[in-house]
Amino acid sequence: MRSLLKVVTILHRSMATDVRGVVLSGTELAKEIRESLTKDVAVLKSTLTDFAPGLAIVQVGGREDSNVYIRMKIKAASEIGIKAEHVKLPNTITETELLNKLYKLNNDPNVHGIIVQMPLDSVNPINSHLITDTVSPDKDVDGLNTINEGRVAIGDMTGFLPCTPNGCIELIKKSGVPIAGANSVVLGRSKIVGTPVSELLKWNNATVTVCHSKTKDLAKVVSQADILVVGIGQPQLVKGSWIKPGAVVIDCGINSIPDATKKSGQRLVGDVDYDEAVKVASYITPVPGGVGPMTVAMLMKNTVISAQRAAERLINSKWNLRILPLNKQKLVPSDIEISRSQEPKQIASLAEEIGLSPSEFSPYGSKKAKISLKILKRLKNQSNGKFVVVVGITPTPLGEGKSTTTLGLVQALSGLRGKNSFATLRQPSQGPTFGVKGGAAGGGYSQVIPMEEFNLHLTGDIHAVSAANNLLAAQIDARYFHESTQTDKALYERLVPTVKGVRKFSKIQIKRLQKLGITKTDPNLLTPEEQSKFVRLDIDPENITVTRVVDINDRFLRKITIGQSPTEKGHTRETSFCISVGSEIMAILALATSVEDLKQRLGNMVVAFSKSGTPLTAEDFGVTGAMAVLLKDAIDPTLMQSLEGTPVLVHAGPFANIAHGCSSIIADAIALKLVGPDGFVVTEAGFGSDIGMEKFFNIKCRTSGHIPNAIVLVTTVRALKMHGGGPAVTPGAVLKKEYVEENLELVRKGLPNLQKHISNGNKFGVPVVVAINSHATDTQAELELVKEAAIASGADDAIICTHWADGGEGAAALADAVIAATNKPNKFKFLYDVNASIEEKINIIAKEMYGAGRVVLADKVKGKIAEYTKLGYDKLPLCMAKTSNSLTGDPAIKGAPTGFTLDITDIFVSVGAGFVVPMVGEIMRMPGLATRPNIYDMDWNSETDEIEGLF
Repeated sequence: MRSLLKVVTILHRSMATDVRGVVLSGTELAKEIRESLTKDVAVLKSTLTDFAPGLAIVQVGGREDSNVYIRMKIKAASEIGIKAEHVKLPNTITETELLNKLYKLNNDPNVHGIIVQMPLDSVNPINSHLITDTVSPDKDVDGLNTINEGRVAIGDMTGFLPCTPNGCIELIKKSGVPIAGANSVVLGRSKIVGTPVSELLKWNNATVTVCHSKTKDLAKVVSQADILVVGIGQPQLVKGSWIKPGAVVIDCGINSIPDATKKSGQRLVGDVDYDEAVKVASYITPVPGGVGPMTVAMLMKNTVISAQRAAERLINSKWNLRILPLNKQKLVPSDIEISRSQEPKQIASLAEEIGLSPSEFSPYGSKKAKISLKILKRLKNQSNGKFVVVVGITPTPLGEGKSTTTLGLVQALSGLRGKNSFATLRQPSQGPTFGVKGGAAGGGYSQVIPMEEFNLHLTGDIHAVSAANNLLAAQIDARYFHESTQTDKALYERLVPTVKGVRKFSKIQIKRLQKLGITKTDPNLLTPEEQSKFVRLDIDPENITVTRVVDINDRFLRKITIGQSPTEKGHTRETSFCISVGSEIMAILALATSVEDLKQRLGNMVVAFSKSGTPLTAEDFGVTGAMAVLLKDAIDPTLMQSLEGTPVLVHAGPFANIAHGCSSIIADAIALKLVGPDGFVVTEAGFGSDIGMEKFFNIKCRTSGHIPNAIVLVTTVRALKMHGGGPAVTPGAVLKKEYVEENLELVRKGLPNLQKHISNGNKFGVPVVVAINSHATDTQAELELVKEAAIASGADDAIICTHWADGGEGAAALADAVIAATNKPNKFKFLYDVNASIEEKINIIAKEMYGAGRVVLADKVKGKIAEYTKLGYDKLPLCMAKTSNSLTGDPAIKGAPTGFTLDITDIFVSVGAGFVVPMVGEIMRMPGLATRPNIYDMDWNSETDEIEGLF
C-alpha cells in the first residue's frame, strides 16, 4: 500500500495507463510553476526600470476564511516578485462604492491583475455577478468576467483562463495521459469549475460529458471516463467502483467531515473517496495538496501574463493605427467641405490605438479628448521619438502652409511609412478665425478634423487663460482700490479675518511673509510695522503691466479708461486690452513642464511695480492658486485627428511676435513618449525661421530639453515671387498675374530669402529639409528652380510637395527625406549663451538671424536693460517682438537685405514665462476687425446643425 501511495516525480513518469495510484501533487507542480514565474518576473524587472507585476486583492468585510486565502495569495505573490495590494473594504460598503473602487483599479496602470475575494461580506445587497463583470477583462486574472468565460466557450484562449479549471488541465497534462481523443467526464457544472473545465477539455480535443444532479445512472456514466474531473461539493461521493481502471482522477472538492482522531475533530476530504479511488485510478490528485495549490499558481501565472502584456506594450510602442481613406476629388473642394466629407474616428478608438488607457483621457464629446499628464509618469522610462520642427520663410499675408505641411507629413509618416507619428499644434485664436486670415486647421486634404471644433472653442483652454488673466487684473485693481481707501489696521483685519474664532494666514500669505523676512505665523503676533509691511503693496497705478484680455479682435479696446463709476471713488486709470493669446499666462501654459512648474511661473509673473520701483508679482497679490485652479483642465492637451485619422495634440496658442509662438512643451513631451523611439513628433514654429524657429530653439528647447532631429522649411513659389519684387499680396483679393503665370525671373530674384532661412537653420546644427508647397498655378520649371537652389544653398534635401491636393500621398517623398535627415548626427547648438548680456543677445539675433548690420537701442530701452540687469532678468533668453512680414523691422521691405539698422524701441520682461521681450517698432497686441471680416459669411444652419462660413 505504501508503494501505491508514493509520490512519483511527475517529470519522469511513464505515459502508460496500467500504472495505479500515482499521486498528482498540486503542491509540487505549483512549486515548479512558481519557480518559473519568479524567473519571468526577474526578466521583466531587469528589462524595465521601476516595473513590477501588480495584483490587487479586493476584500469586502473581514471573514476569517477569506483572510486565510488572501494571506496565502499574498505570500505566493511576494515570493514570485508580484507586488500584491490587499484592498480592505468595510462591510458597510455599497454596491456603487465597490464599483467605483473597481473602476479606479481598472484604470491604474500599476495594477495588472484584480481579484475580488468571494463571498462579499457586506450588510448591503451587492450583485456579485455584476462585480466580477466590472473587473476589466484585461485584468480579470480570476477568469470570471463573462467576456473571458465566453472566450473560453468558443475556443478563444487569448483571455485569462479560469484558475481552478486551468490548474486541472495542467495536472492532467503532467500525468502524461493524452487528453486528445480521451473520454472525459466532468461531474458538476458550476460557473467556477465544472462548466469552464468542460470547455477547456473540449478545446483540448477530448470528448466531454458533463454530469449534474439530474444525470441518470451517474455511476455508469462516470465509469466510462478516461479522465474524470469532480467538483460537485459532496464529500466522498465518487467511489472506487465508479472509476474506470487506469483513469486519471482530478478531485476539485474540499469538504470538512468529522474525524475523532484529529485534534480539531475534523479533516478535509474531496468529492472522491480517495482511499478507494487510489487503488483504481492511474493518477489521482490528493485533498488537500492537489487542485488547491494549482488554483493559486494559475492566479499568479495569469497576473504575470497580464504584466508581460503590459510590459510588451511599453517596450513595443508600435501602434495599431487604422488609417482613414481619402475620397479625393480632382477639383479640390473647400476645406470645410473636405472636413465634413470625412467621418472621424471615435476619439476613444483613436486613444486606444495609440496606447492610452481609459484613465489617461477624458472625452469632450466623441471627436476630441483631454490627455492626462499622468501618462508621463507611466511612460517615464520610455525613450523619446524623433522630433521635427516645421518652419517657414518670410510669409505672404496668406501664409505658406506650415500647418498643412505638418499634417501632410504626419499623414505620410503614419499612413504610408508605418511610423508612429504625432502632430503637435497651437490652438487657434478666434481673432483670425472671425477676422480675415481664417482658421489654422491646415487645408485641403491635410487638415485637422472636425475643423469647426478645432477653430472655435475647442475644449475651452483659451477661455480658461482669459479667465485667469482677467482674475489677476481684477485683483490688482481691487487691491489698489482697497489700499487707497483703508487704513493698515482695517486692511489687516480684512486680509486675515477671524473665522469661527480662528485667525490664521493662508498658504500664499505665509509665502508673502517669508518674502518679507517675517518668520511669525500667528497673525496676532505681528507688530503694527509688520502688519503695514504685509498689507501695503504700494502699487504704482501708472506702472501696472498686466492688461485685461479677450479672444476677439476689437480695436476699440486698444486704449481704455477704467474706474469711472462713482463707486471707485475717482481711482481711474488708462489701460488697454490684449488679445487672449498675447497674455503672458498663455506663454506660461505653453512653456510649463508640469503642474508645479506652471504654478511657480504664475507666481513669478511681474504684474506691477510699487511706487518705489519694486517688482510686484502675482504671488504678492495672492492670486497664484486661484489662477492655477482656472487652468486645471487647460494644462491637459487636447487629442484630435488628421483627415487620415492620425493623432494630433492641440495645446496652447501663444502669439508668435510678443511671445514665442509654439505649442506646448507638455504636448510635445506626451507625444514623444507615445510614439516611442522609432516614431516621429512633428510640431511647428510660428512665422518665419527668423522669428518662430529662433524662439523655438532658444526659448522652448532650452526650457524643455527636447532637441529636434530635423527642420522642415516650408516655401512657396508665390512667396518667392513676392520677395523677388512681385506686387503686394492682399488677403481676400485676386492674385495678380505675376503669381499665376510662369515668371522664373521673379522666382530667381526672391531666392535669397529662402537661402537666408536655410542658413538660419544650419546655424543651429540641425539638418534642413525644404518642403516646396506647390500650388496649381506653379510650373514645373519654377518648382525645379527652387529645388535646385535650395540644395545648392545648404539644404539636406528639397521636396516638391502636393499634400494640399493629395493628402499624405503628396508628402510621401517629404516623409522619406525627413526620415533620412533624422538618421544623421545631430550637431545642435544654441545661437547664444543665455548668460550673455541682454544687449549682446539682441545683437547676435539681429545680425545672425535677420542680417542686420547694427542695432540701435532707444534711451528708455537702455535704462530698462540696466534695471533688468540689477534684478537678474539679464540671464533670461530673449523673445524678439518684430514684424513677421520682413527680415527687417519694416514690413514693407522684402527679400533678404543685409547691413540694415535695427531699432529697438522698447523692452519688457515676462518673468513668469521666462524671457525678455525687446520690441522692434510697434507690435499690435489687439488686432481690429477689417471692413469685411469673415463674420459676414458665418451662420449656424438650424436644419443641418452645421456651421457655415469657416475656412
